[in-house]
Amino acid sequence: MEVSPRAAMTIARLFEQATGQTLSQDRFWRIGTTLMPFCRARGIESFDQLALALERSADRELSLDMIDALLNNETSFFRDAGVFTQLGEALLPRLAAARRRERRLRIWSAACSTGQEAYSLAMLFAEQGDRWAGWRIDIVGSDISRSAVEQARGGLYTQFEVQRGLPIRQLIAWFDPVLDQGWRVKPQLAAHVSFQRHNLLGPPPAGGRFDLILCRNALLYFSPERRHQMLEGLALAIAPDGGLLLGAGETVQGSARFVADPELPMVYRPAAARTVPHAA
Repeated sequence: MEVSPRAAMTIARLFEQATGQTLSQDRFWRIGTTLMPFCRARGIESFDQLALALERSADRELSLDMIDALLNNETSFFRDAGVFTQLGEALLPRLAAARRRERRLRIWSAACSTGQEAYSLAMLFAEQGDRWAGWRIDIVGSDISRSAVEQARGGLYTQFEVQRGLPIRQLIAWFDPVLDQGWRVKPQLAAHVSFQRHNLLGPPPAGGRFDLILCRNALLYFSPERRHQMLEGLALAIAPDGGLLLGAGETVQGSARFVADPELPMVYRPAAARTVPHAA
């Protein structure tokens, strides 16, 4: 099946309306690549038929499935290992000193896809056990993809997925084998992590400010206007002395809400405290 310009524009527009993410013309190839199996499984004979169905149908499932198919859910355990080294050796000790009285940290792994980043954080804390003894560590993972969040909540990963970034030592320590399926996160690790479906352009997750927000490799999928809107939301969600960690090559792009950390690359601090309205 070929993708007509009209169908591509319609699908890209509906995708952006639902997610805020821009599917530019140089990425229209993703429509044909990712949605062809989607169409065949549903008996849809052309992309024009799909575009028409998405526009006219009240079938929310069709729209959600289309969104899931088009989203880029690329992730891995301990992705960009240097980031986790910096977290363990510099950023988390700083936060520990700032929260030594409360002995609680709230961390948001935003746009976390299938959850590997959030569980990597949980492993990082668990393996620094003495430092965090008596602390309450809450890690919230979120993503707009329904299927990604479902997998993250289940904590079940294939052999291929655990081989990407996860040393055998940690695999044995923190995962249980599941016959013919892969590996599941052990309950004692999963207890510190929760997941929810969330649009980064909406209100932040409930529960108060976050001491640390990881939002890596997400900004590049949004238009400048949407990036500004996203950064406004992140500024509302972060503690006044918290840290925002972006992906390599990403910046706050002139946002007045954040300033670069002078000591830690890819880390940004809130420029000023703000009132935080949260989702119900």
